[in-house]
Amino acid sequence: PESIPEEPLKAFEGREFFCKPEYEQLELLKSGNIVFCRAEPSDKQKLIKMLQSLDEISAMTGDGVNDAPALQQADIGVAMGITGTEVSKQAADMILVDDNFSTIVHAIEEGRCIYSNMQAFICFLISCNIGEIFAILLATLSGVPEPLTAMHLLWVNLVTDGPPATALGFNPPIPDLMKQSPRPSNEPIMTPWLITRYCLTGLYVGIATVGIFVSHYLERGVTLSQLSSWGKCGQYWNPSNNQFSCHDLFTGHGRMLPQTLSLTTLVCMEMLKALAAVSVDNSMLSVGPHKNPLLLLGVAVPMMLHVLVVNSSKFGLGGLGESFGMVPLSKNEWISVLKWSAPILIVEETLKSIGRHLNRKPKKDE
Repeated sequence: PESIPEEPLKAFEGREFFCKPEYEQLELLKSGNIVFCRAEPSDKQKLIKMLQSLDEISAMTGDGVNDAPALQQADIGVAMGITGTEVSKQAADMILVDDNFSTIVHAIEEGRCIYSNMQAFICFLISCNIGEIFAILLATLSGVPEPLTAMHLLWVNLVTDGPPATALGFNPPIPDLMKQSPRPSNEPIMTPWLITRYCLTGLYVGIATVGIFVSHYLERGVTLSQLSSWGKCGQYWNPSNNQFSCHDLFTGHGRMLPQTLSLTTLVCMEMLKALAAVSVDNSMLSVGPHKNPLLLLGVAVPMMLHVLVVNSSKFGLGGLGESFGMVPLSKNEWISVLKWSAPILIVEETLKSIGRHLNRKPKKDE
């Protein structure tokens, strides 16, 4: 974000400021960057009340008994831990143990980082679920067989989504965190733009999950109209490819193979989305996933578990993969999975770029 130009400093004595008309006082407070000196305790309360009437979040620091009413009235009261009186400490919301004002800056940065990580955690899980909903919805509307079983959805939600989502809570602060303007206190954690963004991302996830499933059958000579009436195979239509029967295509291994392709594509997309979620708006090129080693571990472990279950028959554990409805994939099938899953990064980066553009607009208007 662009740096906000500093306004010239204004200084007033408390008595001088409150002799001005009320509308002029409010206009001066709106402009910001004001220093008050020789202000009485009652003046501090008046200033806090006026700032709150402007829908500003007011913070008050103090150490004396006279500061206690203003500390209690402010949205955030900060008392001094060393030189502060017991009355001021009890009235405050926060106590500076070291009496160092730079600690307030560090506290704000930590708070912004926690909020950003909480937002990344929630947005990642919601966007993953939106993608799964779109996949099931598209398959149902088109009439094709279910690309994902109930066991597959449990596998995704419990095994492959949990670790990366948890790791997102340990993201480090982004470089420009303290340069960002304060967000409105009534702004929801999922803004209208974020909801739109993750619906678009989820739409691609649904299309890719169903797309690789459908393309598997198209390669075997099954048309879209035949696939949409797959339950009538053998009655009203027969596969054009004589190598496959209806039984071979829609039961047993023939059914589990395209479902494994869909599930693996979904898992790969969600792992890539987790790597892109280190920052909600910053590009992966500027804030990469390497800045959070726990995230790399949270993505690597679930992916390794998935690959292990998919290829369990190669390790003499064929029953493990079949119990989850998964079968081994060939090299060409893994390439197909990557072709369908990798574009999610392009979608994410494009939407992030749009988000950065939208965030700049309000600042230019101000």
